[in-house]
Amino acid sequence: MRIIYIDDFFHPDAGYQDNILSKYWVDFGHEVYIVTSEIAKIPEGLTKFFDCNEIEKKDRDFEQKYGVKIIRIPLITYKSGRSIYSLKIFRIIKEINPDVVFVNGNDSLIGMQLTWKNRHRYKYALVLDSHMLEMASQNPLRHVFRMFYKHFLTPIIIKKKIPIVRTQDDDYVFRCLGIPIEQCPWISFGTDTIRFHPDEEQRKIFREKYRISEDAFVVIYAGKLSENKGATLLAKATQMFYKADREIIFVIVGNSEGEYGEYVEKELRKAVHRIIRFPTQKYENLALFYQAADVAVYPKQCSLSFFDVQACGVPVIFENNNINIDRSKYGNAVTFHSEDLQSFTERICAIANMDKTQYQCLKENAITYINSNFKYKDKAKEYIKLFETVLNKNLKENRRNLANG
Repeated sequence: MRIIYIDDFFHPDAGYQDNILSKYWVDFGHEVYIVTSEIAKIPEGLTKFFDCNEIEKKDRDFEQKYGVKIIRIPLITYKSGRSIYSLKIFRIIKEINPDVVFVNGNDSLIGMQLTWKNRHRYKYALVLDSHMLEMASQNPLRHVFRMFYKHFLTPIIIKKKIPIVRTQDDDYVFRCLGIPIEQCPWISFGTDTIRFHPDEEQRKIFREKYRISEDAFVVIYAGKLSENKGATLLAKATQMFYKADREIIFVIVGNSEGEYGEYVEKELRKAVHRIIRFPTQKYENLALFYQAADVAVYPKQCSLSFFDVQACGVPVIFENNNINIDRSKYGNAVTFHSEDLQSFTERICAIANMDKTQYQCLKENAITYINSNFKYKDKAKEYIKLFETVLNKNLKENRRNLANG
């Protein structure tokens, strides 16, 4: 198949879904194009967390390494979290002549535009996905948007049987947008277990390099030091004293920005525990950090790196939202009360003080949880199976339409 993957923001060094799925699809023998925004007009709030210098070279290196073709489209502007592409994007789609167009974000502008265009017959199969959760939908005009979507786009999605893949096991798309559940398959995020796995040798090398004793308890945070990721709570946790017999060390991987970032950096300087800081890392380097850690923390929300961390056999501490509660059912992670510093630090202390047998059980449960359910290679196959199903339905419908004149 010839597949176009449209995503408003793509960076070759990131570990997002498109970076990983696309390379597996090429390995499976498909022709894959990532169509995305020019980097210059993407807000600094997104790009600041990555090295965007020489992005063209980074794109070419990614293409050469994985066989994925990257096409960047000029933007008219970037507004309300959405890329507004020039009309060139429609010409590019036509020139590539894909079998499948997969859009990251059914509520992105390009996702909505292609849905609207799909009310007429199109040669390619259109598949969308949704990353939205009710708890993340905080825009004051969200109810207006949902009414608009349900009135203009949902009828097309239903009539044309366009699938919207739920990347989280959440009911947002059918409860808030009115899409029938049978059109909303759940294909979760995952991890590349070839890269992310336990490695005692790498753990030893990392700890020796940064003078961390084997007995020290390493708490890792990897991600943006932003307000919506709970960076303040993380900083406050480094200032707390823990009733533990082991040295507690925080390894923090990620960049901060703006006034909020300055505040977080100021709070981190008040830490009573040793902090080892690193800037945002390339996705391919992150396993080295996870393999050296004893626990990973997500002060607010969660992130795709949850799966990578767990694949390395690292237990996780995160807030008790509905997604995280579900993820922690398997004895692989623990939750704390949202925005509660005492609850957060109690969980850190509890794991630091666990006996070896109990802690080893947490580690093994994390690895089993991932290997049983969340290998990205398996997820990539699920997408291909969905694409083939939709494409076959389109071909049959086109034949019927031709036969009926």
